[in-house]
Amino acid sequence: MSAKRERELARAKYERQHQRRLTKAKRTKQRNRIMGGVLVALLVIGFGINKNKANNVAETPVASASAVAPLVDSCTTPVPTRADNITYKNVPNDSGKTTALSLTTNCGDIEIALDSAAPKTATIMSFLARNKYFDATPCHRLTTSGIFVLQCGDPTGSGSGGPGFKFADENLPAATNGTFTYPRGTVAMANSGANTNGSQFFLVYKDSPLPPNYSVWGQITKGLDVIDAVAGAGVVDGAGDGAPAQPVTIATATAQ
Repeated sequence: MSAKRERELARAKYERQHQRRLTKAKRTKQRNRIMGGVLVALLVIGFGINKNKANNVAETPVASASAVAPLVDSCTTPVPTRADNITYKNVPNDSGKTTALSLTTNCGDIEIALDSAAPKTATIMSFLARNKYFDATPCHRLTTSGIFVLQCGDPTGSGSGGPGFKFADENLPAATNGTFTYPRGTVAMANSGANTNGSQFFLVYKDSPLPPNYSVWGQITKGLDVIDAVAGAGVVDGAGDGAPAQPVTIATATAQ
């Protein structure tokens, strides 16, 4: 091979290597820019979760993700969540007749038909809705592995907030071998043990096997597609349990 041909081949090899280095550097810059944006989002969220409770729907501390921009096309930027947590000294006794609750969220409306087999729970949840307890509050927890629920009802967004009172369980499912499959569309109370219901509740978007420890008080009649879309965006850190990557806030809750 002539010296000229060797120089040409060497030059071509150098140009190929140089182009690969440029391409790699460009991809690295793009990846770093994306990761930087994700890191900022995580810092804004202030995310934290108790991983040991991944397979139950107890009241679980998780921070609000309401400051993050929408990821799902059908969602808008969530309304700012309020800073206060209204509390009551006693369990309310609401005489108003209610058959349904409507949740207006930044990702769409969710309508819940109340279960007549849980009259006390329905009464209390209706009272809280009438008194704007759920207005401007986040749905602070999403599970996408093992069980499939979106959890809401805590004004603090921490997973440990509540209305200042606890009330007894009712309309608990009948268990088979210690578990019960809560069907898609079920609305039930979250709790931290027997007879510790407060204001937190969960919306089942896919059949979920759980202990029969959660009071069933409603059925979703509209808006399962809203929850499906939020669930499709996943959890903020890619885990199976935590703050939803697509922030969801209840702008208003209405008792009908």
